[in-house]
Amino acid sequence: MTTKKMVKAAILAAIYAALTLILAPISFGPVQLRVSEALTILPIFSPIAIWGLTIGCLVSNLLGGFGVLDVVLGSFATLLGALGTRYFKSKPVLAALCPVISNALIIGPMLYFVVPDSPALLLNVLTVGVGELFSCVALGIPFYFLMKKHPKIFE
Repeated sequence: MTTKKMVKAAILAAIYAALTLILAPISFGPVQLRVSEALTILPIFSPIAIWGLTIGCLVSNLLGGFGVLDVVLGSFATLLGALGTRYFKSKPVLAALCPVISNALIIGPMLYFVVPDSPALLLNVLTVGVGELFSCVALGIPFYFLMKKHPKIFE
């Protein structure tokens, strides 16, 4: 990876982490809405975004999450979602659903075990999934069309 690409990945990681931490009250917990997850559409444009998103999630969860398990599983869920997004890059709606599925199925159960007084397991999966759906589809798809007008950003 070139220095220029590493810098772009680092900038994306910083943006993801900043958005997550600035909006911490709604970014963490069994009912969460991570606005930063709208950025998970970016692997459509470049594989650089996979690493930026994963590192951004790792930093966010280190500074504001639910401990080591959240750092490991949250970063893994983001990595899986970003890889799926890249895989479905020619189908933006399917691409946007990859982080929804990975986060609902990994983070929902994880929160059930680490958050005191957490709601029922399936309710956690549902609430994380709905928050992700809003961020990745309702915010991510319009962001995709905006970024599509500026394809050189990730070159």
